[in-house]
Amino acid sequence: MEFREMRRKRQQLSEEESIGILQKATSGTLALLGDGGYPYAVPISYVYVDGRLYFHSAMSGHKVDAIRGCDRASFCVIEQDSVQPKEYTTYFRSVIAFGRVHVIEDEVEKLEMARLLGRRYNPNDEESLRKELEHGLSRMLMIRFDIEHLTGKEAIELVRAHQSKPQPGGMV
Repeated sequence: MEFREMRRKRQQLSEEESIGILQKATSGTLALLGDGGYPYAVPISYVYVDGRLYFHSAMSGHKVDAIRGCDRASFCVIEQDSVQPKEYTTYFRSVIAFGRVHVIEDEVEKLEMARLLGRRYNPNDEESLRKELEHGLSRMLMIRFDIEHLTGKEAIELVRAHQSKPQPGGMV
């Protein structure tokens, strides 16, 4: 599939900046094709690793049914959303990923990704993580989102602010 190019290219973030947002943010919204063909968007915690996003889930529910029914998905993260009332705008930075999503069936990969997710949200507590995974891993799913297309965008006001800053090594 060929993905659309961003219309407002001046506001487009680089791939490196977009990945940086995915690495920094702690939650986003996973959008799936839900019941009756209606979009289903769910806020969710995640971890980003090498071009993939990983989520955990209960064994069943709307999200799992939607994933099993259609593997196409998008995921949106908002890094910044600063309302500017007098300007009738927001200063935003966000990323949208498009890709394929599926339940991880391989038990080794499932455990490895569950550990990474646990470490992200509770770093430096390996003993608690070990106990949690011993207790709950068999009652949860791990989901992998393979990113096929990634775009990041920021408000034009932020673009202008970057451009007006003096560059290192520039003339004074």
